Amino acid sequence: MIKTLLISLSVGAAAGLLGALCGIGGGIVMVPAFTQLLGLEHKQAVATSLAIIIITALVATTNNSRAGLVDWRIVLCAAVGAAAASWFGSDLMQSLQSSTLTRIFGITLLVFGAKMLIKP
Repeated sequence: MIKTLLISLSVGAAAGLLGALCGIGGGIVMVPAFTQLLGLEHKQAVATSLAIIIITALVATTNNSRAGLVDWRIVLCAAVGAAAASWFGSDLMQSLQSSTLTRIFGITLLVFGAKMLIKP
């Protein structure tokens, strides 16, 4: 139990730092860590990561907004599309096998990672 708490705290700290610095953390840090280090299934790791992201996003957004870095017009427009797509995406996630989700996740990371390395 203590080991799980320490791993969770460490993963959360890494995800929070990378999330605030680069806009990443949930999928790239927490999902792999939760599956590999805590033995969660991919679906449970995704759902747990999304719940944590709510808190980290609120904290980082508050700080970034105070610095004038948030374009609230874009937030409002993009949030509508993101909310609708996430409702359907969470239904789809629940219907797929964890192994399929892991493959989709890995391919997505490879494609976007390669694009970022080639054209930063």
